[in-house]
Amino acid sequence: MTELVGSGAARARNATPILMIALGGIFIDAYDFTSISFGLSDITDQFDLSSLMVGVVGSAIMLGALIGALAGGFLIDKLGRYQVFMADMLFFVVAAIGCGLSPNVETLIVFRFLMGIGIGMDFPVALAFIAEYSASKGRGGRVGLWQPMWYVATSSTFLVLLVLYAVVPADDLWRWVVGLGAVPALVVMSVRGKYMDESPTWAANHGDLDRAAAILNRGYDVEVTVAEDADRTPVTHSAVTPASMAKVWTPRYRWRTIQAGAVSACQSAEYYAVGFGIPTIIAGILAEGRLETIIGSLVFNALFGITGGFAGVALAQRLGTWKLATSGFAVTLTVMVLLAVIGKPSGTWAIVGVGLLLGIFVFFHAYGPGSQGGVFCTTSYPTSLRGIGSGFGHSIDRVGSIVSLLVFPLLSTAYATGAYWFVALAPALGLLTLLLIRWDPSQHDVDAEDWDPEPPRPGRAPATAPAPA
Repeated sequence: MTELVGSGAARARNATPILMIALGGIFIDAYDFTSISFGLSDITDQFDLSSLMVGVVGSAIMLGALIGALAGGFLIDKLGRYQVFMADMLFFVVAAIGCGLSPNVETLIVFRFLMGIGIGMDFPVALAFIAEYSASKGRGGRVGLWQPMWYVATSSTFLVLLVLYAVVPADDLWRWVVGLGAVPALVVMSVRGKYMDESPTWAANHGDLDRAAAILNRGYDVEVTVAEDADRTPVTHSAVTPASMAKVWTPRYRWRTIQAGAVSACQSAEYYAVGFGIPTIIAGILAEGRLETIIGSLVFNALFGITGGFAGVALAQRLGTWKLATSGFAVTLTVMVLLAVIGKPSGTWAIVGVGLLLGIFVFFHAYGPGSQGGVFCTTSYPTSLRGIGSGFGHSIDRVGSIVSLLVFPLLSTAYATGAYWFVALAPALGLLTLLLIRWDPSQHDVDAEDWDPEPPRPGRAPATAPAPA
């Protein structure tokens, strides 16, 4: 079953709708994150928040996402991809409406936390679906599509803001854009039931060969029958228990897990300090008003984020996951150092220079570590461990974002643009980890490991241990 799907011999007839629906979940994730990022200054004024409380409001969604990723990673391996995929949209609908109607900051924090749980559950299952409905060759590029979709969503958020700006009172603008996040969630919920089905490789790994065959016959361009003498015993190590998390720390997977977690946390920390805060940066450092901030943020995300994300997808098969992430971190580290050295710009050319540096940061983050963090987490493990491994990696991603959202406002208050020296530690650590471990999932057929219990041979050292310097 794994070879049939992974080799591309069996192609899903509904692969494109499934891909778009899975990416629809990513769209909602990014929309919800971005809508709050824009409204943070208005939320601060309306609720009279301190710098610490600004960090709490910003990071509440990440704490929920951390818990959701851990729980979701376990549940999608235990219950299957489909059931979790269908359930998590409810969090988005309820939380989006609740955030938009929040009468005080405490209520806002609670609904932000609930929204985060939905996001945390959705991310690993969406990427797992994309991976398991894709052939092994080119899988990294398809999984990496989540990054340009993220920037399509952020651009769409600012486009919605631009429309609402003309008709909604300024103080209520953030409430409207946050509450409207329920609309795409309802749309995705309405079409998931029509096109989505369980992953056939997950069903087969759990011994349900009849269901796996039915899924293939229903959704793929093949006809499959189950042999009478077929072994229906679940793959031994696909049994999911609370102790399953330990499996990603066995010798075969330990270094992959460390690298995936480090890349995810570091890319998240740099993005939520800079990329996520672009509206605040434009309004503050570049001294622009509300309308200019909306337009500027739209341009940054559309011009640099979407193009950077698609550039990474286009080059994924040629360069591989490791090279994309490494080169991207090298550029974002350089940009952070330059921003720290320049400080607050004065004069037209200095402002243009800082704006260009921010654009370069967004482009190379989307091209490299931004997209490849998710690829590492999803494609470093076989089907039996994909949910747990991906969930763990994305939970570490949320740790990076929580730290960034809590600490960066405090550092900005204390050190102004000197805070970029601290942010530079994130890409530096990510780059160092990649240079030491050098695991590239695009060079390995990880799904075959469900049927190959032997550890990798010494010649495959990058899969299990740091490569020699």
